[in-house]
Amino acid sequence: MDEVSRAVAVQPMGTSRAGAPRRTAGGATDYTARHLSVLEGLEAVRKRPGMYIGSTDSRGLMHCLWEIIDNSVDEALGGHCTRIDVVLHADGSVEVGDNGRGIPVDIEPKTGLSGVEVVYTKLHAGGKFGGGSYAASGGLHGVGASVVNALSARLDVRVDRGGRTHAMSFRRGEPGLFDDGRGDPSPESPFTPFTDRSDLRVVGSVKRGVTGTRVRYWADGQIFLEDAAFTYDELVTRARQTSYLVPGLTIELRDERGLPGTPGEHGVHTETFVHDGGIAEFAEFLATDEKVTDVWRLGGSGTFRENVPVLDERGHMTPTEVERECTVDVALRWGTGYDTEVRSFVNIIATPKGGTHMAGFEQALVKTFKKVVDDNARRLKFGRDDKLEKDDVLEGLTSVVTVRLAEPQFEGQTKEVLGTAAVRRIVAEVVERELTALLTSTKRVEKAQAGLLLEKVVGAMRTRVTARQHKEVSRRKNALESSSLPAKLVDCRSDDVDRTELFIVEGDSALGTARRARTSEFQALLPIRGKILNVQKASVADMLKNAECASIIQVIGAGSGRTFDLDAVRYGKIILMSDADVDGAHIRTLLLTLFFRYMRPLVEAGRVFAAVPPLHRVEIVNPGAKKNEYVYTYSDAELHRTLTGLDKRNRTYKTPPQRYKGLGEMDADQLAETTMDPRYRTLRRVRTSDLDAAAKVFELLMGNEVAPRKDFIVAGAAGLDRERIDA
Repeated sequence: MDEVSRAVAVQPMGTSRAGAPRRTAGGATDYTARHLSVLEGLEAVRKRPGMYIGSTDSRGLMHCLWEIIDNSVDEALGGHCTRIDVVLHADGSVEVGDNGRGIPVDIEPKTGLSGVEVVYTKLHAGGKFGGGSYAASGGLHGVGASVVNALSARLDVRVDRGGRTHAMSFRRGEPGLFDDGRGDPSPESPFTPFTDRSDLRVVGSVKRGVTGTRVRYWADGQIFLEDAAFTYDELVTRARQTSYLVPGLTIELRDERGLPGTPGEHGVHTETFVHDGGIAEFAEFLATDEKVTDVWRLGGSGTFRENVPVLDERGHMTPTEVERECTVDVALRWGTGYDTEVRSFVNIIATPKGGTHMAGFEQALVKTFKKVVDDNARRLKFGRDDKLEKDDVLEGLTSVVTVRLAEPQFEGQTKEVLGTAAVRRIVAEVVERELTALLTSTKRVEKAQAGLLLEKVVGAMRTRVTARQHKEVSRRKNALESSSLPAKLVDCRSDDVDRTELFIVEGDSALGTARRARTSEFQALLPIRGKILNVQKASVADMLKNAECASIIQVIGAGSGRTFDLDAVRYGKIILMSDADVDGAHIRTLLLTLFFRYMRPLVEAGRVFAAVPPLHRVEIVNPGAKKNEYVYTYSDAELHRTLTGLDKRNRTYKTPPQRYKGLGEMDADQLAETTMDPRYRTLRRVRTSDLDAAAKVFELLMGNEVAPRKDFIVAGAAGLDRERIDA
């Protein structure tokens, strides 16, 4: 028994399957030529659903829903629809309604069927062929609605048009009537197929001018896997995305299923999406880092010619050369981060695997930046041997790329890759023209942002080159191999990364004391000269040119930015050791800014620490020949408590207590005992438990915007004890 025959055999008596004879109680076969003509195409869909929806799991189930939603979105793209409602019913069905023009209800002359029946039973039929009702649409094959119908146990469609509500129902693609009685609609209700002719029923009336389409369907359990289900989070993502791509369109989602783990598990859950800002607002939503440029919009169009089959007056498909127009709209924004987020769409259909439009976009980006950088080579200090690559340009980019054209060619019905070849040229021309104008603009704001962007791209190129060089020396080297490391590094002897420590020490004077105080087996020292560059303000190129920053990155040995490799770090702990004064705190903040911006995984792993050197030393005088004792305190409050306690116990101490102004004032024994010896020292681990808050604080205190920092200082000035100012 073949596959089709087996499927027919399991049908209960008195029911019908697409393309299968319907047997009455007496056993007679009620199978007419009408069933054959309507269902022969849909039978292929049921036999090979993967060809049309990709798979029969949750992914294929969601694809069917996208096909119905996209039909409503196509109405919105044409300016005929402002609202779409999607309802996930508790019985497993899904309903999609819109206030578009409504599916045509008149008779289509070539088939003699109503427009509703043509759309839901005929493959490759609809208003999206040969310059019909849609100049640009999400569907292109004309199989969306009919495929969903073929793969549904039941589908009901209601159309408001001409002051009346028209209705038609289908069972696995076959038109007919369900007898629901007084109960709720169900695919299990008795079904009677139409035999002689179909009946598009009028079931109500609406106000004049009210139009729209409502489709409710139940996915067929014979086709889809048992665990296939509509994914609410994916539906939310798609609805939000579509509301950005079609400004002004309202999409409301309603989940009545009450499924555990979903927002609606405790009751009906409703969400509404509407955005008037379009893809510029979408790019802002996708971006997570601080901006280098505002959102730039690049727009334009181009034409191309192609041969397409067009229905002639006799209903035949005739190859005809037509002129197409392709409209390009791109929103792009560069930020300070390293990740790239690019979303591409064709007629609002997402193309996650790209295609010709993305190839043209990336080609134009690289070509434009190469030309503009070459023209500004002297200012950017861009050498002849330097070469930009695509990754340098894409670093920190958030972009939304959309193209609209009639009858785009995709690879497969799932529409994940655009194949129309001419689109590549048109997108490349538009992006190159518009982006060049922005990068060479003489307007003050755009000129400033373009300058920062060019520095960022050139800096990314240098970072990539430097990272490659760093990887070559990232492994531990012995004394004979360490010549490539900075000469001022005082390295340790151990190769055990888990045990070793790197102290970044403020100043050469402190280095001498720290060198005698350290345990040379596992403690290494790297002195820095004064305050390093504020990398929150500086470009990547300036950071790499700074000798102190470059030395720190080179000694740690794991690269920087998105090429940072935590496994290649040469030391188990990185300890910042600066003076216990305001300048020391500033230096520590600058160092933490460097680590947070360019070596964040090291901070997230909890391997960056701040040493806690003492602020005071109290010498307690003991009577007789007994040696005096020393007590170290780490704050003014602790000093006050210590002295008060000594006074209460009638202990004598030398006054005034010694106040350390720098690490260099300590001798080696004191520095080891208080700050470096693991047995006695105190370390503060630097944590990033709230990365977003930390990023905002770094930008406030160390960023380019002066006004917010001034407001912060003024607001905190009232609470400052002026007696504590170390001046």
